[in-house]
Amino acid sequence: METVRVRFPPSPTGYLHIGGARTALLNWLFARKHGGKLVLRIEDTDAERSTQASIDGILDGLTWLGLDWDEGPYFQTQFKADHALAAARLLESGKAYKCFCTRETLEAKREQALANKQAVGYDGTCRHLSASEVAAREADGMPSVIRFKVPAHTGKIGYDDRVLGRIERAYADIEDFVIVRSNGEPLYLLCNVVDDIRDRISHVIRGQDHMTNTVRQLLLYEALGARPPVFAHMPLTLDLKKRKISKRHHGEIVSVQFYRERGFLPWALCNFLVLLGWNPGTDQEIFSREELIQAFTLERIGRVNSVFNYRAGDPKFFTDPKLIAINETYLRSTAIETIGNLVKPELESAGLWHEDYAGARREWYLETLDLIRDRFHTLKDFATLGRAYFADDYAIDEKPLKKNLLKHPELKSWLPQLADRFAALDVFTLATTELTSRAFAEELGVKPGVLINGMRTVLTGQLAGPGMFDILMALGRETVVRRLNSADRRYF
Repeated sequence: METVRVRFPPSPTGYLHIGGARTALLNWLFARKHGGKLVLRIEDTDAERSTQASIDGILDGLTWLGLDWDEGPYFQTQFKADHALAAARLLESGKAYKCFCTRETLEAKREQALANKQAVGYDGTCRHLSASEVAAREADGMPSVIRFKVPAHTGKIGYDDRVLGRIERAYADIEDFVIVRSNGEPLYLLCNVVDDIRDRISHVIRGQDHMTNTVRQLLLYEALGARPPVFAHMPLTLDLKKRKISKRHHGEIVSVQFYRERGFLPWALCNFLVLLGWNPGTDQEIFSREELIQAFTLERIGRVNSVFNYRAGDPKFFTDPKLIAINETYLRSTAIETIGNLVKPELESAGLWHEDYAGARREWYLETLDLIRDRFHTLKDFATLGRAYFADDYAIDEKPLKKNLLKHPELKSWLPQLADRFAALDVFTLATTELTSRAFAEELGVKPGVLINGMRTVLTGQLAGPGMFDILMALGRETVVRRLNSADRRYF
């Protein structure tokens, strides 16, 4: 098998879209699976829309996701001379020609074709101009584009798509398409082919929305005397209304940066993205990097569009629920040292980080994260839902406040009494605190849950969480006693 060389060629006209990240991921997986190379090529020929901020966002997004590239980043504008030379070769060899038709003329012909219910496309007006006719028009200062001369063959041109199977199109249905604008700028179709030839790309893995270009690009490969790559077109990702996911319809929810800022783990996002249209042929959904590289094949990419299950305005599922569930799985299963490093920036931005967490209290810090992570969705939750473990200025949710405290006003005196009993213990352990709590509840003639749930609400602000006596050990006697003693003033 020849050396696998694939490319990810984003246009730097905005943030790194999750659709683009998915394309990069599948190319990365294919390259890693076959010991090949991934080329990063920034297609920045749209000077008006391309920005340095977008370039930086693409590079940062790929780096954050862990999708390293082997060559590049190359910039398409660096190779303008190559594109111009290819256009000149096609023109000189008679495989392309200058077209002087004005936009107004073409639009009028288009409207006439529509009115007559005829096929819309360029009619070849300038295809057979003689050299003297071309020279005369140029002498008159008439602007021109360069069109590719589609061979006047009968039959069809086609290719074997690694995802979709055999794809064919009749030569007669392909119009002579523009490859160079009237200002001398080569178009994407030509630039892309020239760059792929130069970069020795063996496989082009991209979305099905690029399929309209493929047969025309095959014609360009042939005309330039180059062997075309193998094509694999992925299904699109649509929302519940069957619209392609986009910034216009969905806003920042479709950007990689959105998930980075909201505390998702990078590989969790990759794991989710690969499942949009690809399946391993088994029930497995959670893959390590190594497992996914081994399992990935182009043949397991489906032919049906995938669905991004996003419901705007849903406060619980602010993105696809499956992505949230996958992220939860990684939060629970990732090595706690790694989680500790990932949580640190969240605590720092919330003003909750102490240098002791990297030193003398490192063991406590990691044990506490391990205790509380099971119910969290993202890294942000450690600094919000878990704030009570790191600071005293945490909020109490309204539901547990009403259910666990205000419903039992006697807790106003019971909790400080329980605090005194904790303070008097010879040793403050799981066993002694549980025994003390249950004994006190028996004295009061109430169910232990009344005291335990009241403590949970006062100490963490949450309705649910880890075991109550594990919480006491994590917070420590001093903090527990102080908070229970202040409950009567703070909450009643």
